[in-house]
Amino acid sequence: MTLMTKFLGAAAAMALSAGAAMAEPALIYDLGGKFDKSFNEAAFNGATKWAEENGGSFRDIELQSEAQREQALRRFAEAGLNPVITTGFAFSTPIANVAADYPDTKFVTIDGYVDPAEHPNVLSILFSEHEGSYLVGMLAAMASEGGTIGFVGGMDIPLIRKFACGYAQGAKAVNADATVVSNMTGTTPAAWNDPVKGSELAKAQIGQGAGVIYAAAGGTGIGVLQTAADEGILSIGVDSNQNHLHPGKVLTSMLKRVDVAVAESMAAGEDLETGVKVLGLAEDGVGYALDDNNASLITDEMKAAVEEAKAKIISGEIEVHDYTTDNSCPALTF
Repeated sequence: MTLMTKFLGAAAAMALSAGAAMAEPALIYDLGGKFDKSFNEAAFNGATKWAEENGGSFRDIELQSEAQREQALRRFAEAGLNPVITTGFAFSTPIANVAADYPDTKFVTIDGYVDPAEHPNVLSILFSEHEGSYLVGMLAAMASEGGTIGFVGGMDIPLIRKFACGYAQGAKAVNADATVVSNMTGTTPAAWNDPVKGSELAKAQIGQGAGVIYAAAGGTGIGVLQTAADEGILSIGVDSNQNHLHPGKVLTSMLKRVDVAVAESMAAGEDLETGVKVLGLAEDGVGYALDDNNASLITDEMKAAVEEAKAKIISGEIEVHDYTTDNSCPALTF
């Protein structure tokens, strides 16, 4: 059972205060909406699974503006909800501003970073998206007939460049002559929820010869996947398994186990261990999706090649470039 609050007005304050006597967990979604079929929805699915399997309940809220981030954090903390889990890098600063005022509340930022030395009641959960993107880049290059593939990112930030660089590196590991066409949707949070712009960028990349397009753009990616399907090329989903959105037309999805991160944080409750946690291929934090919807698209040879690369990345034999630690991208020019 969840409570979806659309606005943080008087009604929201009353709803949050109602749970003050219960140490329920709380979940605050990033802009783009709970049901974005990607990042936020993965978080919701993880929370829902935890609640169903454990007979628990949680509170959640969809924000309407940047200004509501800190307000939502304070409302939930004051209501006694614990832990308070957030999705998206943009919560880093608001949590850093709030955490010290509520030392008994555990805060979780998924994709954000808060210095654990300054804020010991915060857990930052990060992912090695470049590793998972490397694998789907390999698949894109193997599935592309013309040697040109595309990437559509959401907001132009280091995190999304991290996806793009890993993707390009994986593609060029398969085909050194591969061409990777890359576009970002925008420079503001609105870039996460603009499927029309996503469709326009996909059409432009198809015009440049892209035979497979990887969308790492939240709700914007829905427009990319739809246009790819309509135009008869393959796409690659992100975060959640999006293969089912266009069966037989989505090559795979780069899985980012936000759902697991949320469920495990809720299960830990007030005993949550704080600090910094990084989830990569070795921790099954990222990966690629195989199911009935894309079974006809991934050959045994393709899977074997990707699984071999996965093992080498885990062992350290293959090093995937991380844009967020070195702001360069050897395999791609932005």
